[in-house]
Amino acid sequence: MGAIVARRRGLSIRLRLTLSYAGFLMVAGVLLLTAVWVYLLEYVPDDWNQRMLHQNPNRQLLAYTFAPAAATVLAILLVFGLLGGWFLAGRMLAPLTRITEATRAATDGSLSHRIRLPGRKDEFRELADAFDTMLARLEAHVAEQKRFAANASHELRTPLAVSKTLLEVARADPDRDTGEIIDRLHAVNSRAIDLTEALLLLSRADRRSFPRERVDLSLLAEEAAETLLPLAEVRGVTVETHGDIAPTIGSPTLLLQLTTNLLHNAIVHNLPDRGTVRVTTSVRPETVDITVENTGARLTPEVASTLTEPFQRGAERLRTHHTGVGLGLAIAETITRAHDGTLTLAPRSGGGLRVTVELPATAPHG
Repeated sequence: MGAIVARRRGLSIRLRLTLSYAGFLMVAGVLLLTAVWVYLLEYVPDDWNQRMLHQNPNRQLLAYTFAPAAATVLAILLVFGLLGGWFLAGRMLAPLTRITEATRAATDGSLSHRIRLPGRKDEFRELADAFDTMLARLEAHVAEQKRFAANASHELRTPLAVSKTLLEVARADPDRDTGEIIDRLHAVNSRAIDLTEALLLLSRADRRSFPRERVDLSLLAEEAAETLLPLAEVRGVTVETHGDIAPTIGSPTLLLQLTTNLLHNAIVHNLPDRGTVRVTTSVRPETVDITVENTGARLTPEVASTLTEPFQRGAERLRTHHTGVGLGLAIAETITRAHDGTLTLAPRSGGGLRVTVELPATAPHG
């Protein structure tokens, strides 16, 4: 972060506007009086006669009487311009004062404050509405990050605590069979590594720091299905992939991770036996879609809407050997968002879940 430059205190915007209003009013007054003076000179003779000075109209008499009146008018205009300009500038800048107060409150950490500037739409109200929208998004992002950090800390603390307990058991009982302890330590450490890698992937996708190239979602779906086929066979799940060529622009690695996460989630959260997973790709005028449907337990729309939150699992979704670290759908949503797409979850009427990802389409090679 760059250092904040110390600035000397200058004239306030209100004072500068006031001086500007008064200055413009004075200039307008001078121009008006000059025009009146020039106009009058056309009809007043230039005959200087000391004896007839106060009887006959002439330019000397006009100057003698016009100058004090003009000075008085200019003085009145100056006072009126300063007072009126100060009042008008205050009225005009009142919304800016509220925006400044809200900005200072946000700087101090109060993200719940909103400007909510009343009145019809203008530049100040557009700025206030944009600032309120930014605060709302920032507040939601900070809340999500805090919740994510708390969940991640909890998930990481569990394998570390288990590892500590196993080591203490092994140290307290030297004659104990170490093979079982080593196996359990290996499993616990593998889970911790998987969780750490998932957190790093989530951070990388959220920063959008990846190269982009042309990708076919249908090929990624087939690759993910082939990779997870052994897991599907072990769990008795049938995987079907079909659909159209679906070209888009993005990171092949991240989009493959997205597809794999969706398919893995559909396999492990399925029926105990004879479950099915259907992966479909399709093309629309401006988007390409990949839809993953699976059989399984019935879910409510409320539960389905929370499954993209980190470490969330649906009702009766038990953690098993292949369940994962609870970040599959969270990573999928982050990757989708990083590719300017949308991820939608909806429960199926017969049980299970339907996940649809829409990504911007790219024209096929001619």
